[in-house]
Amino acid sequence: MIAAVLGRVRGGTVRGLRWWMISLIMLGAVVNYLTRSSLAVAAPTLLTELNITTQEYAYITAAFQGAIMLQPLCGYVLDVIGLKYGFAIFATAWSLICMAHGMATNWQTLAILRGLLGLAEGSANPAGMKAVSEWFPAKERGLAGGVFNIGASFGSMLAPPLVVWAILHYNWQSAFVITGALGLVWVCAWLLLYDAPKRHRRLSKDEAEYIAAGQEDHLAGDGSKPSIVSILKKRNFWGIALPRFLADPAWGTLAFWVPLYLTTVRGFELKDIAMFAWLPFLAADLGCMFGPVVVLALQKRGVRLINARRGAFTLGAIMMMGVAFVGYVDNAYAAIALLSLAGFAHQTLSVTVITMSSDLFRRNEVATVAGMCGTFGNLGLLIFSLLIGTLLASVGYTPFFVSLAVLDLIAAVLLWTLVREPVPEPAQPLSIQKT
Repeated sequence: MIAAVLGRVRGGTVRGLRWWMISLIMLGAVVNYLTRSSLAVAAPTLLTELNITTQEYAYITAAFQGAIMLQPLCGYVLDVIGLKYGFAIFATAWSLICMAHGMATNWQTLAILRGLLGLAEGSANPAGMKAVSEWFPAKERGLAGGVFNIGASFGSMLAPPLVVWAILHYNWQSAFVITGALGLVWVCAWLLLYDAPKRHRRLSKDEAEYIAAGQEDHLAGDGSKPSIVSILKKRNFWGIALPRFLADPAWGTLAFWVPLYLTTVRGFELKDIAMFAWLPFLAADLGCMFGPVVVLALQKRGVRLINARRGAFTLGAIMMMGVAFVGYVDNAYAAIALLSLAGFAHQTLSVTVITMSSDLFRRNEVATVAGMCGTFGNLGLLIFSLLIGTLLASVGYTPFFVSLAVLDLIAAVLLWTLVREPVPEPAQPLSIQKT
């Protein structure tokens, strides 16, 4: 449905196949974030039945965040062996690991499984950015990145009602079996339908030419393996990695800690979580599309692409200031509204900075760069999550909500300070031999 609508908006059937491809990988992201969010929704029940403390739960989430920092490894594998089969391997692994969660009997086993899950699921963001860089011209990459990132929000949004339904009708173990099985179904569809543009049998000549004509020649790449050392030496890498380090804790807070916050602080029961905990992620879906729309609007007014992306990120950072007041409002529904604003604002800026890897680096480097930036984002999330687990009993949630707003503003400053627009390499003059 999304692909059909976007195909009409962007120019009909001639330009439609790439929207089907990004919709397919978006569904993969839905399953990815559904499986990773299942634990947070099941946590109030699971922690009680397995006698797990808040500190031990922080260790469990930290195991996931520590392992997902190996995203550069995932990105490197995807760049080397290709997106189709590389992503299928990772998706099969995370689906089976998620199903194995149902056999856990203590927090140590859950921590090990979450670590393995994080390693496999770290492939999603590099895979999405690689698909965007291969299938889309520059002017459409922001919108394509927004469509892909809808998967993250929608998967997180789908988790509360699905997991609560499974717990109420069966048990908490069944929630992990069901979400993992959905991943295996998606892998079958992926292997059947996806391929790279140069090998896809249904890609028309007109669309192939349209994609190629809209991509920057200086980002084409030469087919060589990406050099991590070379990437680390580039200013633009740090220009997007450090803002992600500061901004990504907001998503981790929404995904891993909000259900517990609503239960312990706001007095929500399991059915209440099913009814309300998905709202911040619905707002996040809208933010995924709002960010690219802001970029396109700025470009129409003469703003260059990189500056337009920085402008959209800054707008998202300003809106994120609302999350600072979550702990100060008395009404629980007002808190939900502010958390929903945070979801909208975070995805507005997140999809913008994530897409910049395809604007600043060669196509044979994009998945590796996206993975490396993801490592920094998840490192920030890991540190933030450990701090919550350690200090929650003494300081409560409010200081953490305030810090999320401050961190995003600092991230915007770094994005403007560090990132430089790439300059196309000048054409080499022809040498003339004297006779």
